[in-house]
Amino acid sequence: MKYYLIAGERSGDLHASNLMKALKKQDAQAEFRFWGGNYMQAVGGELVVHYRQLAFMGFLEVLLNLFTISKFITQCKKDIAVHQPDVLILVDYGGFNLKIAKYAKSVGFKVVYYISPKVWAWNQKRAYKIKDRVDKMLCILPFEVEFYKKFSWEVEYVGNPVVEAVKAHQKSEDFFSANNLEASNDVIAILPGSRKQEVTRILPALIPVIANFPNHHFVVAGVDNLPASLYHSVTGLPNASLLVDKTYDVLAHAKAAIVCSGTATLETALFKVPQVIVYKAGAVSYHIAKAMIKVDYIGLANLIVGEEVVKELIQGDCTTENITQEVQHILKNGTDYKELDEAIGDKVASVEAARSIIESYK
Repeated sequence: MKYYLIAGERSGDLHASNLMKALKKQDAQAEFRFWGGNYMQAVGGELVVHYRQLAFMGFLEVLLNLFTISKFITQCKKDIAVHQPDVLILVDYGGFNLKIAKYAKSVGFKVVYYISPKVWAWNQKRAYKIKDRVDKMLCILPFEVEFYKKFSWEVEYVGNPVVEAVKAHQKSEDFFSANNLEASNDVIAILPGSRKQEVTRILPALIPVIANFPNHHFVVAGVDNLPASLYHSVTGLPNASLLVDKTYDVLAHAKAAIVCSGTATLETALFKVPQVIVYKAGAVSYHIAKAMIKVDYIGLANLIVGEEVVKELIQGDCTTENITQEVQHILKNGTDYKELDEAIGDKVASVEAARSIIESYK
């Protein structure tokens, strides 16, 4: 079959690439055309647009770039029409993908959504809109099945792709020597996000925190889609280093972590690393989001379990003193992730999702 996939950010690129691999194993005639990134490119197929051109976050940032986003949406619709895929697979990235879903469904394409938009977080009635535009929803958070039942929609929980990615990671045995780190120093990981706006707001706030732990070495897990200059504020310090595209190796050797809200919080939890979640947004975006969000937590581990497993320090609470105190606490006491493990299960998400798609549409 011909598959057209759309992923608009780094984590979506990774999970879509694993889905592509699973589809290839189950469908020998699989052909791919996609909007995504390096992970998807490595699997094979035709890249239309790289996600780094689509990386706008926050209400204000999106508003300022509406014209650019509109041009990409028009381009995407035309490209789908030309290439006539058997199945359109949308991966997260709700603002863009739901517009594409509306078009695709209206002209008769089969639309699958892998990794649901977070409609349970705000404006929950959007679930009706998604139901109208999507033929099959493949969810990666167990509570989403019950959420969608409220809208008379049976969706499928296929497991969480982060579980698959973490299990597949091979721990580097020469991590310290290969990266010029002292093995005697306990590592505290910093995962500042994969978007420019996240890194520029989070990292400067952590400089005084790093100074409070002179006997630990902080390793910033950077990403290659951002310029190295964004990390200079921290990596110039004597007890801090930058490692690019080695996040899982960093987590595999970390004693604790300071993590920007997002998929990385779940990755950190699955590596069993005690963590504190931090987040700062622009003032306008933050106040709009605060007024609209309908959930009690932003960290995935907390959302899945339904209680605060991991401390969240958001906006005004994201201070040097609070972060320092919480890092001291988790270094001493750790974090219990047992309830998270039980809730999330051990399904291989990409394999389950590929099976469901092929059984439905081949």
